[in-house]
Amino acid sequence: MIVLGLSSGTSADGIDVAAADLELDADLVGLAPLGHRTVPYPAGLREEIRGALPPEGTTMETVCRLDTRIGQAFGEAARLGAEELAGGRADLVASHGQTLFHWVEGAAVRGTLQLGQPAWIAEATGLPVVSDVRTADVAAGGRGAPLAALLDVLLLGGRAAPTAALNLGGIANATVVRSGAPPEAFDTGPGNALLDAATRRVTGGRSDFDAEGALARSGRPDPALLELLLAEPYYRLAPPKTSGLELFGPAHLDAALRRTGTPGAGHLLATLVEVTAVTVADALRPYGTAEVFASGGGTRNPALMERLAARLHPARLRPFDALGLDNDAKEAYLFALIGFLTWHGLSGSVPACTGARRSPLLGRLTPGAGPLRLPEPAATAPARLRVDVRGP
Repeated sequence: MIVLGLSSGTSADGIDVAAADLELDADLVGLAPLGHRTVPYPAGLREEIRGALPPEGTTMETVCRLDTRIGQAFGEAARLGAEELAGGRADLVASHGQTLFHWVEGAAVRGTLQLGQPAWIAEATGLPVVSDVRTADVAAGGRGAPLAALLDVLLLGGRAAPTAALNLGGIANATVVRSGAPPEAFDTGPGNALLDAATRRVTGGRSDFDAEGALARSGRPDPALLELLLAEPYYRLAPPKTSGLELFGPAHLDAALRRTGTPGAGHLLATLVEVTAVTVADALRPYGTAEVFASGGGTRNPALMERLAARLHPARLRPFDALGLDNDAKEAYLFALIGFLTWHGLSGSVPACTGARRSPLLGRLTPGAGPLRLPEPAATAPARLRVDVRGP
């Protein structure tokens, strides 16, 4: 079946849409990527989302408005994806929605909230929708993250040497796959979140990111600020662990700068590049990883990638698209895969990575234009993923 995956990360840069032709053959999932695109949020909506993210306060009226407007935006993105990427032949939509809050207390996740009412997506496309894919894992005692472990484990399994998949979104998360050992996955800490907050700070809000790492390249890490930021207790928690903007948002940076003072723009950005590089490398070092496949928006920052490569050495840093899936579309393909498995009665949770007690089915189903007609549940859980890259 052809599934559309929809995702928007913590930076709320836009809605990623990917179309995948998926099939199940015993324990093998075949995934043929049909293409992807990023659909910008309508004017003003991104700012409204950002204004509701922690540590900002909000109201129930705003939550209702955002749930509706994000759902409408995701519906339009899915409609465009169905037409342009799937040739009008899509069977299912899987929507992650937009995370507004991840309720974390110490090492435990109590709840998670993704907005984007799926009824609007179903209305816009006529297709059934799988949504709210994190909550079942949380209810089963897991952290609801990193869900990317599913795709990473299926794709990277069977390699002789320890291998990691790294996603550099607002928060950086990693999955480690080793022969003879259970997989592990966890959020390492900030990916782009602090860098983006600092860029908005030094540009007066004129820019959301440090294009080509230009500012970071112009400076050097500030020793006092770097030491203070690296003292954050989260980095010493054992995996599995997860975090979000509730911890690594603008307030985290502001609190540190009040204690150390604010270095020049280039030095500030260089410091935050080093924070991400150090915390990722420190988190992966105990596993002796030979290769790290990186995806996400952070891969477009050459300064960050250079420091990551240096800190990860002797592990080899490679782009995720070397595995057949575009760096920018990994998350959207992930949710297409999760939706496909849910449709076939199979779990998309990896308890060894999220900490859940069991492997629940992920998400809830919203009917499309007609009644739901689910297939018989598949008898075999997937153990492998094959990416089938098709020619033009």
